[in-house]
Amino acid sequence: MEKFYVLITGASKGFGRAMALEFAKLKMNLVLIALPDSGLKELSVFLKKNFNVEVFYLEKDLSITESYYSIAEFISSNNINLKYLVNNAGILSRGYFDDLSDQFILKQIKVNVTAPTLLISLLLKNLKTNAPAGILNISSMAGFFALPKKQVYCGTKSYLTSFSKSLGKELKKDNISVTTICPGGLNTTSRLCYQNRIVGWLTRESVLNPEDAAKIAINAMLTKQRITVPGFVNKCLMVLDKLLPEFIKDYLTNRELNKFPATQ
Repeated sequence: MEKFYVLITGASKGFGRAMALEFAKLKMNLVLIALPDSGLKELSVFLKKNFNVEVFYLEKDLSITESYYSIAEFISSNNINLKYLVNNAGILSRGYFDDLSDQFILKQIKVNVTAPTLLISLLLKNLKTNAPAGILNISSMAGFFALPKKQVYCGTKSYLTSFSKSLGKELKKDNISVTTICPGGLNTTSRLCYQNRIVGWLTRESVLNPEDAAKIAINAMLTKQRITVPGFVNKCLMVLDKLLPEFIKDYLTNRELNKFPATQ
């Protein structure tokens, strides 16, 4: 009997770690990708021991193009049958555009755009062989909004959402679903937990714990949903965005963003 695997990028912490745990609970074997020295080995050992699943792990920096090809080579040389690909790795930012370095901008685009695009391209043949299969791209509600201090991040997530919708139509004939999840705020790090507490009431209510968002995301992929915005409040915010005049939206977003320091 063939064994199938789920590949997850950005798997060592936060949302990626929560999804790795959730997949392991479902008895799915894993290929985990994350930065060196990010706790990936320890997570892999924990998952093997506690959930009786097979786990491969690779410590790779997805801002380096060579990493995509070495991941694909690892999958091929180890005869790993991929059933699902989860593109979760991403780089956040919060700063005015003219304060961002060229190096940081390029790194953010590589991780948020180039990495998921090329990994899908390199691993698509494997997924087709194991169809029905699925791709889960982690985008963001930021991809739908114009947010000062998050301009590059918003642009990359807008690309990922649009790319996923188009790709999903192409791959339908191959029995490969493409699901995009667009969460709002997530309590993934101590810094983000603090920031999520100092914002306004409505924004606080939109924030989800990564464990809850992981269950929603995986269910959306397994049920072949095209696009999912997790959380009732977030769904309401999407509706409000279509109804409110632009000057009110500008006032609300600027008020919230000005509570944060302009740092990368």
